[in-house]
Amino acid sequence: MKEEVGMKTALVPAGRVVMVVCGALMLSGCVLSEKYEAEKARSLNFQRLLAQEEKRTGELDNEVKRTKRELAEYETRNRELTAQVQAVREQLARSQEENEAIKEASLLERKAKSDMKRSAPAAKAAPVESSPSISELLGTTGGSQPEASPPPDMQMDAKTGANIHVVKPGETLYRISRRYGVKVDTLRKWNKLPDDIIEVGQKLIVGQE
Repeated sequence: MKEEVGMKTALVPAGRVVMVVCGALMLSGCVLSEKYEAEKARSLNFQRLLAQEEKRTGELDNEVKRTKRELAEYETRNRELTAQVQAVREQLARSQEENEAIKEASLLERKAKSDMKRSAPAAKAAPVESSPSISELLGTTGGSQPEASPPPDMQMDAKTGANIHVVKPGETLYRISRRYGVKVDTLRKWNKLPDDIIEVGQKLIVGQE
Protein backbone atom coordinates (compact mmCIF):
# COMPACT_ATOMS: atom_id res chain seq x y z
CA MET A 1 0.00 0.00 0.00
CA LYS A 2 2.80 2.35 0.90
CA GLU A 3 4.54 1.52 -2.37
CA GLU A 4 1.50 2.52 -4.43
CA VAL A 5 1.21 5.83 -2.57
CA GLY A 6 4.89 6.46 -3.19
CA MET A 7 4.49 5.73 -6.85
CA LYS A 8 1.53 8.12 -7.12
CA THR A 9 3.51 10.76 -5.27
CA ALA A 10 6.41 10.31 -7.70
CA LEU A 11 4.14 10.49 -10.74
CA VAL A 12 2.72 13.91 -9.76
CA PRO A 13 6.00 15.87 -10.23
CA ALA A 14 6.74 14.03 -13.45
CA GLY A 15 3.36 15.08 -14.91
CA ARG A 16 4.01 18.66 -13.93
CA VAL A 17 7.38 18.54 -15.64
CA VAL A 18 5.77 17.23 -18.80
CA MET A 19 3.18 19.99 -18.69
CA VAL A 20 5.83 22.61 -18.16
CA VAL A 21 7.86 21.26 -21.05
CA CYS A 22 4.79 21.20 -23.31
CA GLY A 23 3.94 24.77 -22.29
CA ALA A 24 7.48 25.87 -23.01
CA LEU A 25 7.39 24.22 -26.41
CA MET A 26 4.06 25.84 -27.25
CA LEU A 27 5.37 29.24 -26.09
CA SER A 28 8.52 28.75 -28.13
CA GLY A 29 6.43 27.81 -31.15
CA CYS A 30 4.35 30.96 -30.77
CA VAL A 31 7.48 33.08 -30.55
CA LEU A 32 8.95 31.43 -33.65
CA SER A 33 5.70 31.93 -35.50
CA GLU A 34 5.65 35.62 -34.60
CA LYS A 35 9.26 35.99 -35.71
CA TYR A 36 8.48 34.22 -38.98
CA GLU A 37 5.53 36.51 -39.65
CA ALA A 38 7.64 39.56 -38.84
CA GLU A 39 10.42 38.43 -41.18
CA LYS A 40 7.85 37.66 -43.87
CA ALA A 41 6.37 41.14 -43.52
CA ARG A 42 9.84 42.71 -43.70
CA SER A 43 10.61 40.68 -46.81
CA LEU A 44 7.40 41.81 -48.50
CA ASN A 45 8.09 45.42 -47.58
CA PHE A 46 11.63 45.15 -49.00
CA GLN A 47 10.24 43.70 -52.23
CA ARG A 48 7.82 46.61 -52.54
CA LEU A 49 10.62 49.12 -51.97
CA LEU A 50 12.80 47.30 -54.53
CA ALA A 51 9.98 47.44 -57.11
CA GLN A 52 9.53 51.15 -56.47
CA GLU A 53 13.26 51.79 -56.92
CA GLU A 54 13.30 49.79 -60.16
CA LYS A 55 10.37 51.84 -61.46
CA ARG A 56 12.09 55.07 -60.49
CA THR A 57 15.32 53.93 -62.16
CA GLY A 58 13.40 53.22 -65.37
CA GLU A 59 11.84 56.68 -65.28
CA LEU A 60 15.27 58.27 -64.77
CA ASP A 61 16.67 56.29 -67.73
CA ASN A 62 13.84 57.55 -69.93
CA GLU A 63 14.48 61.11 -68.75
CA VAL A 64 18.18 60.78 -69.59
CA LYS A 65 17.37 59.45 -73.09
CA ARG A 66 14.92 62.31 -73.70
CA THR A 67 17.52 64.86 -72.55
CA LYS A 68 20.10 63.38 -74.91
CA ARG A 69 17.66 63.60 -77.84
CA GLU A 70 16.88 67.24 -77.02
CA LEU A 71 20.60 68.01 -76.74
CA ALA A 72 21.23 66.48 -80.19
CA GLU A 73 18.37 68.55 -81.64
CA TYR A 74 19.78 71.72 -80.06
CA GLU A 75 23.24 70.99 -81.49
CA THR A 76 21.76 70.48 -84.96
CA ARG A 77 19.83 73.74 -84.73
CA ASN A 78 22.96 75.51 -83.48
CA ARG A 79 24.93 74.29 -86.52
CA GLU A 80 22.16 75.42 -88.86
CA LEU A 81 22.00 78.86 -87.23
CA THR A 82 25.79 79.18 -87.41
CA ALA A 83 25.73 78.40 -91.13
CA GLN A 84 22.94 80.94 -91.67
CA VAL A 85 24.87 83.62 -89.76
CA GLN A 86 27.98 82.91 -91.83
CA ALA A 87 25.98 83.20 -95.06
CA VAL A 88 24.49 86.51 -93.90
CA ARG A 89 27.96 87.82 -93.04
CA GLU A 90 29.28 86.90 -96.48
CA GLN A 91 26.28 88.52 -98.15
CA LEU A 92 26.77 91.64 -96.02
CA ALA A 93 30.45 91.80 -97.01
CA ARG A 94 29.51 91.57 -100.69
CA SER A 95 26.86 94.26 -100.24
CA GLN A 96 29.36 96.57 -98.55
CA GLU A 97 31.83 96.01 -101.37
CA GLU A 98 29.17 96.85 -103.96
CA ASN A 99 28.08 99.94 -102.02
CA GLU A 100 31.66 101.16 -101.84
CA ALA A 101 32.06 100.61 -105.57
CA ILE A 102 28.83 102.51 -106.28
CA LYS A 103 29.96 105.41 -104.06
CA GLU A 104 33.32 105.48 -105.81
CA ALA A 105 31.65 105.48 -109.23
CA SER A 106 29.30 108.27 -108.12
CA LEU A 107 32.23 110.37 -106.92
CA LEU A 108 34.05 109.81 -110.18
CA GLU A 109 30.97 110.84 -112.13
CA ARG A 110 30.58 114.06 -110.11
CA LYS A 111 34.25 114.81 -110.54
CA ALA A 112 34.00 114.27 -114.29
CA LYS A 113 31.01 116.60 -114.50
CA SER A 114 32.86 119.22 -112.46
CA ASP A 115 35.85 118.94 -114.79
CA MET A 116 33.55 119.31 -117.78
CA LYS A 117 32.07 122.52 -116.32
CA ARG A 118 35.51 123.98 -115.70
CA SER A 119 36.64 123.11 -119.22
CA ALA A 120 33.41 124.38 -120.85
CA PRO A 121 35.18 127.18 -122.84
CA ALA A 122 37.51 124.63 -124.41
CA ALA A 123 34.58 122.41 -125.32
CA LYS A 124 33.61 124.75 -128.15
CA ALA A 125 36.99 124.40 -129.80
CA ALA A 126 37.38 120.63 -129.41
CA PRO A 127 34.74 117.94 -128.76
CA VAL A 128 34.82 116.44 -125.32
CA GLU A 129 33.84 112.86 -124.63
CA SER A 130 30.69 112.57 -122.58
CA SER A 131 31.10 111.45 -118.98
CA PRO A 132 30.09 107.84 -118.45
CA SER A 133 27.11 107.13 -116.24
CA ILE A 134 27.21 105.02 -113.10
CA SER A 135 25.78 102.00 -114.91
CA GLU A 136 28.49 102.29 -117.59
CA LEU A 137 31.19 102.64 -114.94
CA LEU A 138 29.90 99.50 -113.22
CA GLY A 139 29.77 97.59 -116.51
CA THR A 140 26.02 96.87 -116.34
CA THR A 141 24.93 98.51 -119.60
CA GLY A 142 23.87 96.41 -122.53
CA GLY A 143 25.84 98.31 -125.16
CA SER A 144 29.47 97.83 -126.03
CA GLN A 145 32.04 99.85 -124.10
CA PRO A 146 34.62 102.01 -125.86
CA GLU A 147 38.00 100.46 -126.35
CA ALA A 148 40.70 101.82 -124.08
CA SER A 149 44.39 101.94 -124.74
CA PRO A 150 46.21 99.19 -122.84
CA PRO A 151 47.86 100.43 -119.63
CA PRO A 152 51.65 100.19 -119.46
CA ASP A 153 51.61 97.68 -116.57
CA MET A 154 49.45 95.15 -118.41
CA GLN A 155 51.13 91.77 -118.99
CA MET A 156 50.52 89.14 -121.63
CA ASP A 157 50.41 85.39 -121.10
CA ALA A 158 52.66 83.80 -123.72
CA LYS A 159 50.76 80.48 -123.60
CA THR A 160 47.19 81.70 -123.95
CA GLY A 161 47.83 85.14 -125.40
CA ALA A 162 45.56 86.69 -122.74
CA ASN A 163 46.22 90.08 -121.18
CA ILE A 164 46.99 89.79 -117.46
CA HIS A 165 46.64 92.39 -114.73
CA VAL A 166 48.15 91.99 -111.25
CA VAL A 167 45.86 93.38 -108.53
CA LYS A 168 47.40 96.24 -106.55
CA PRO A 169 46.38 97.59 -103.11
CA GLY A 170 43.19 99.65 -103.21
CA GLU A 171 41.98 98.24 -106.54
CA THR A 172 38.52 96.76 -106.95
CA LEU A 173 37.01 94.67 -109.70
CA TYR A 174 34.92 97.65 -110.80
CA ARG A 175 37.93 99.92 -111.08
CA ILE A 176 39.85 97.31 -113.09
CA SER A 177 36.85 96.85 -115.39
CA ARG A 178 36.74 100.59 -116.06
CA ARG A 179 40.49 100.71 -116.60
CA TYR A 180 40.48 98.06 -119.30
CA GLY A 181 37.06 98.79 -120.73
CA VAL A 182 35.67 95.35 -119.88
CA LYS A 183 32.38 94.56 -118.20
CA VAL A 184 32.46 93.27 -114.62
CA ASP A 185 30.44 90.20 -115.60
CA THR A 186 32.97 89.43 -118.33
CA LEU A 187 35.87 89.71 -115.89
CA ARG A 188 34.12 87.37 -113.48
CA LYS A 189 33.49 84.89 -116.29
CA TRP A 190 37.05 84.99 -117.63
CA ASN A 191 38.60 84.53 -114.17
CA LYS A 192 35.89 82.16 -112.80
CA LEU A 193 35.20 84.44 -109.80
CA PRO A 194 32.21 83.54 -107.60
CA ASP A 195 31.88 87.17 -106.48
CA ASP A 196 33.57 90.56 -106.77
CA ILE A 197 36.13 89.98 -104.02
CA ILE A 198 39.76 90.02 -105.22
CA GLU A 199 43.08 89.93 -103.39
CA VAL A 200 46.30 91.92 -103.76
CA GLY A 201 48.74 90.15 -106.06
CA GLN A 202 46.01 88.13 -107.77
CA LYS A 203 46.43 87.79 -111.55
CA LEU A 204 43.31 88.59 -113.55
CA ILE A 205 42.61 88.09 -117.23
CA VAL A 206 41.54 91.48 -118.56
CA GLY A 207 41.65 90.78 -122.28
CA GLN A 208 41.72 87.85 -124.68
CA GLU A 209 42.86 87.58 -128.26
